[in-house]
Amino acid sequence: MKRASVPHHQTVHSTVPATVTVFAGPTSWIESDAVAQCHQVAALDGMRHVAGMPDLHPGKGAPIGAAMLSTVLYPLLVGSDIGCGIAVFPISLKRPVPERLAARFPDLDVPLVPGDGDPAWAALSGDGPDDGNSDVPGGHTEGLGTVGRGNHFVELARVGTVLDAAHAARIGLAAGDLVLVVHSGSRGFGERILRAHTELHGAGPAPDPAAYLAAHDDAVRWGSLNRRLLAARVAHALGAQPTEPVVDQCHNLVEVRDGGYLHRKGAAPGDGRDVLVAGTRGTPSYLVAAHAGAEANHSVAHGAGRKMSRADALRRGKAKHTVEELRRTPVGSLVVCGDRQLLFEEAPTAYKRIEQVIGDLVEHRLATPVATTVPLVTYKTADAGQPRERAGRPDRRRGRLSR
Repeated sequence: MKRASVPHHQTVHSTVPATVTVFAGPTSWIESDAVAQCHQVAALDGMRHVAGMPDLHPGKGAPIGAAMLSTVLYPLLVGSDIGCGIAVFPISLKRPVPERLAARFPDLDVPLVPGDGDPAWAALSGDGPDDGNSDVPGGHTEGLGTVGRGNHFVELARVGTVLDAAHAARIGLAAGDLVLVVHSGSRGFGERILRAHTELHGAGPAPDPAAYLAAHDDAVRWGSLNRRLLAARVAHALGAQPTEPVVDQCHNLVEVRDGGYLHRKGAAPGDGRDVLVAGTRGTPSYLVAAHAGAEANHSVAHGAGRKMSRADALRRGKAKHTVEELRRTPVGSLVVCGDRQLLFEEAPTAYKRIEQVIGDLVEHRLATPVATTVPLVTYKTADAGQPRERAGRPDRRRGRLSR
């Protein structure tokens, strides 16, 4: 694997007016292919500035971990999982024993059906389809309440080290508190929107930005509602009451800003927001107070970022670990995942060091750490042999990868 030599906070001027800034230190793992993708994006018509986050890595058609400002709207730069994001929900449990709780997670590959009476619908407060008065955004009911595959997850975690007690208190969190961390997106909805564009225009710009943005905004809202449904499903299964999220930030979206279109692909809004920067299932995640400026396109990292392709992670993982070893993480947490290949693809070693990513955000004054969350149970997909929810429904476990 090639690694780029990225000077400390270097701004590179390409042959076009667009600039590329990679917010990573000299010891950070940044692949040259990812930097090359940033420069390819910088060469697009109308592009003004590309900001690479410290979790930058190559993606399909565009870098992941990048915020890209342009006077032209490019749907491909957002990708298919429009509305993907991470939300944090407080949860109250009397005895959080991971071994017991892991067995109680519901099958989050089986979708909810509008009107089925599931108590999780109440978490949408009238925004869902079960109240008879409103529909889910875009009328897209497929996949409701499902987490998806790839790097998506639902995690029961404990607040670990509190680094800014006053800020954590304002959010309502303290050391030892339990939270549900939900990372999921718009499932097939965003893919449908991108496919409708690419079938006619390929990787080109949106001919009607307003029409794309209308569909895009539906997918962003859909993703947020789906994270609420997922958290409510898990809360009920664990014997707790659903709560409102204290953090919910989308990291695959486009917004109209500074006279242009700010595309974010695996980059969270960083202008005064609280963001959960996801680690891995075997490391802490970091809740940060983001305060990124224009040079970073008002964005921060969304996670640790891959340092291995899925194929490499699968090959190397099988040579070093057994399936059972991967079900118990270095922090003592449990992983619920019936897909053996996914276990290896998403192993903690496939990702960059979250401490380095957070250190780069701090070094470049993009964010201030508030607290860590430490995994107890991470759900990826139902364990093989787990009783299927709602007998008689078609088996819809096979979802698309999130990236």
